Amino acid sequence: MTLEHDLCSLLGSKGWVSAAESEPWRRDWLDRHGELPLGVARPATTDETAGVLALCAAANVPVTPQGGNTNLTGAAVLGGAGGVILSMARMDRIEALDDAGATIQVEAGVVLSRLHSHLEGTGLMFPIHIGAEGSAQIGGLIATNAGGSHAFRFGMMQDLVFGIEAVLPDGQVWNGLRRVQKDNAGYQLRKLFCGSEGTLGVVTRAVLKLSPAPVKRITALLAVTHTAAAIALAARYRAVAGEFLTALEFFSDLGLGMALDTIPGLSFPLERRAPVYMLIEAAAGSEHVPLDAILEEMMERAIQSGDVLDGTVARSESQRQALWRLPEEQPEGQKRSGAQLKHDISVPPGALSEFLERAAVECEKLLSGVQINAFGHLGDGNVHYNLSPPPGQPGFVGKDHELAEALGRLATRMDGSFAAEDGLGRAKIALADRLRDPVERRLMARIKSGFDPGGILNPGVIVAEEENCGFDPP
Repeated sequence: MTLEHDLCSLLGSKGWVSAAESEPWRRDWLDRHGELPLGVARPATTDETAGVLALCAAANVPVTPQGGNTNLTGAAVLGGAGGVILSMARMDRIEALDDAGATIQVEAGVVLSRLHSHLEGTGLMFPIHIGAEGSAQIGGLIATNAGGSHAFRFGMMQDLVFGIEAVLPDGQVWNGLRRVQKDNAGYQLRKLFCGSEGTLGVVTRAVLKLSPAPVKRITALLAVTHTAAAIALAARYRAVAGEFLTALEFFSDLGLGMALDTIPGLSFPLERRAPVYMLIEAAAGSEHVPLDAILEEMMERAIQSGDVLDGTVARSESQRQALWRLPEEQPEGQKRSGAQLKHDISVPPGALSEFLERAAVECEKLLSGVQINAFGHLGDGNVHYNLSPPPGQPGFVGKDHELAEALGRLATRMDGSFAAEDGLGRAKIALADRLRDPVERRLMARIKSGFDPGGILNPGVIVAEEENCGFDPP
């Protein structure tokens, strides 16, 4: 019997997709990575997931777990032909809501937007919000340690996961489904899976930490004269609004223009355009907190000082959603506008203005006229530094790797990271080997080897395949 026959017998016709029909799962969102698989396994239970991994381990066939396939570094598709893609989409049950403990247990294939909808009316919310929440799955969010626009207030996924059930590369199941925040009975195994990009095990269930849903929320869009003014204004908002701030976003007029030109239904609500825009949101669990007065008073002062050219406050939920679409649609807008290079950088928030100035100089040195679309999260210093070719030029004339290297080195020198949210995947392994301490890389390889000595699970992600068995001691 062949492995394909065994997998088809285990999963049934709904659970096994042949190579000939695997196109929807084969390539990544940027269409830069992905090879022809043996097939796509779509288990409906933890036991089926364990069976898939046990069969593949026995046959020495690699397995790549896949959630919503929105990853930008190639982590959710195969690096070589003939492996198995493990789609978690059928494991999509929302299992148990604990109102008293403010937790919810879900399967890995639950889509983020569906979880948000499920919690409406409960008085609780799950605070992760990303542009791809209509397709991103909980298991993938854990595997990539997703953050998003509200991370500086509520934390990353690793801060919101209390418990995990995971299938290990040999098919064993680890049941770590605990519903408590405090659990110091040894190493924090659940956190190892957060950001592991499917290299240590396959998350099948998780217990997630919830937060009280706000009863009052205010969202404002500001047109700002320059980036330094936006960063200074963000610091003032944090000082005054403090614990009520849930988002501090920024984006450029270049990115806004790309989105307005290519995405149907987008509209610009201000009378004046500006080099930089800020999207500010605050929320409270009480109607008595004067959010409107706090944000609007500061906006008026900023307009009077000349730092802000124009601004608006959302007066309805539909207006709020329209404001959020302006930054959220920019990755798709830039993609539709032509070639692009995406870089996911973080630096200390106070150093963000300096980073943007120095990064622009570095990019111009390497490719004169390159278009810079920088947007992201003022609250935690995360900037999505996306580039488009100079006007009239179809590509980056072979400068792709040099640009990534220059930006990564700059972020590293400024005590930041060249992989803030997207992870390493397949795309950034070589960069990590050059820019991170060899001791750190050796530790990662040893962790990988400890969980997966055969190198079966997502080989070529985070650590190079030849490193899976670990490094020699330094």
